[in-house]
Amino acid sequence: MKTLVLTLMFSAIIGAGSSPFYDFKVRALDSEEVIDFSSFKGKKVLVVNVASKCGYTPQYEDLQALSEKYADQLVVLGMPCDQFAGQELDVESAIKNFCTEEFQVTFPMTTVIEVKGNNQHPVYSFLTQKDKNGLDDFKVKWNFNKFLLDENGKLIAYFPSGVEPMSEEITKYLK
Repeated sequence: MKTLVLTLMFSAIIGAGSSPFYDFKVRALDSEEVIDFSSFKGKKVLVVNVASKCGYTPQYEDLQALSEKYADQLVVLGMPCDQFAGQELDVESAIKNFCTEEFQVTFPMTTVIEVKGNNQHPVYSFLTQKDKNGLDDFKVKWNFNKFLLDENGKLIAYFPSGVEPMSEEITKYLK
């Protein structure tokens, strides 16, 4: 019986870290550095497709506040995208400067990516397709859609643009 229990515990531990989410690596914004998603193991991750000239852009302030308040258990990951009405700046250094100067963003930001269509980034392919994420199919319709993954890289929730980062809808997963 002890062997069976230990085997099940070992299997759970091994299986817990095997999410395909942790296989992703994306270049950091305006940098040659690479963000290795395996470094997020053990924390929840809120992935957000961001843009600098959107009506939802003020959410950067709450994303930063969320990142700071729950730093011990959450990583906010901004993924700039310019697929919705050309609302992202054209140059990565300008995006980085905007986020830093206007909103004091310190959470990780990736290079500009596509969240839909033929050139959809693999991260968003994982996030939006039930056969990959295990939760549901999602369509990213605008900037500031949010995907929450648990400490094991499993997708647990999706929030459309209008859900504020510090809302109870999101923070209930962090309490």
